[in-house]
Amino acid sequence: MKVLRFFDAAFRHIQTFDFVPLLAIRLYLIPIFYEGAHAKLTGFPALVQWFGAPAAQGGLHLPAPLLMATLATATETAGCICLLLGLFTRLISIPLMVTMTVAGLSVHWSHGWAAIAGKTAESTLRFQGFMEWLAQNFPGRFNYITQLGDPIILNNGIEFTVTYVILLAVLLFQGGGRYISLDYWIARKRPAEASWLLAPRDERTAAPSLNSRPLAL
Repeated sequence: MKVLRFFDAAFRHIQTFDFVPLLAIRLYLIPIFYEGAHAKLTGFPALVQWFGAPAAQGGLHLPAPLLMATLATATETAGCICLLLGLFTRLISIPLMVTMTVAGLSVHWSHGWAAIAGKTAESTLRFQGFMEWLAQNFPGRFNYITQLGDPIILNNGIEFTVTYVILLAVLLFQGGGRYISLDYWIARKRPAEASWLLAPRDERTAAPSLNSRPLAL
């Protein structure tokens, strides 16, 4: 039982740093949504056209393309700001999850799971054949292309999209974390009105510590 008490105490001490993975998730997601928001803001007319164009022309054929493009752009832009500041983290996670879900279903779903084509995929085999031909006939070009790493075939599946939704779900249930988020300080200052900004503290629902109750054998 000493071993159990040791792990109980150790994990309770580790819990002091529970804000670190939440901060890491926020920092991980910021550049992802920044790239999307920047591309949408700088190419908004083309985005609207792509949203509304028929699938036969390479578009998404979404209803109300101007509204959909505006909502997607605003959501990702606000998401970057909120994730950076740790402000309304749980709230902004909801529209970001919706945006990622729509993107996954409308763009990536038809390509399957993998974001990068596997070694046995037909596209990868054809590309490997091309690289072998290039190495034999134009070794200088082959070395130039592979100098910074092996090129890959993008499968464009839903793998990354699902990963982002899972990370956002963690923020939805756990919040932006303690200390390094505005949510934490707002909730501390105004607990009656802003307690929803943070996840309920573990102490309210956790089982009693092994050190605080007798052990039944």
